[in-house]
Amino acid sequence: MAKEKKLVEAITSMEEDFAQWYTDVVKKAELIEYSSVRGCMIIRPTGYAIWENIQKELDAAFKATGVENVYMPMFIPESLLQKEKDHVEGFAPEVAWVTQGGLEPLQERLCVRPTSETLFCDFYSKIIHSYRDLPKVYNQWCS
Repeated sequence: MAKEKKLVEAITSMEEDFAQWYTDVVKKAELIEYSSVRGCMIIRPTGYAIWENIQKELDAAFKATGVENVYMPMFIPESLLQKEKDHVEGFAPEVAWVTQGGLEPLQERLCVRPTSETLFCDFYSKIIHSYRDLPKVYNQWCS
């Protein structure tokens, strides 16, 4: 028996519950679909087209002001994440950990990046050595 397509029947009022209103709107507009991985979603074609247009406009504006694009790794070593433990505390309960590569256990756990601040700090410490290395203005487009 095929699963029935579940659409939002009524949209919650923004004033009542903003987060639920947003969820209702993006579901009713068929911009997203929840995936089988808890907390993850699939951005559907119309939603992705909107994202591409936003990204195109912002990217042009960023580049016009000298902002450069970079991309940080998806994984963060636990030791690096711990350097920012106060900042990451709110994310901690939901962080996904990678503990094995292939058939071998990893020497250090890797978290799936909840935020990029720790990676940017580590990166800046490697490339900025004095005020002469400034400014560094970077943007990262994330999934």
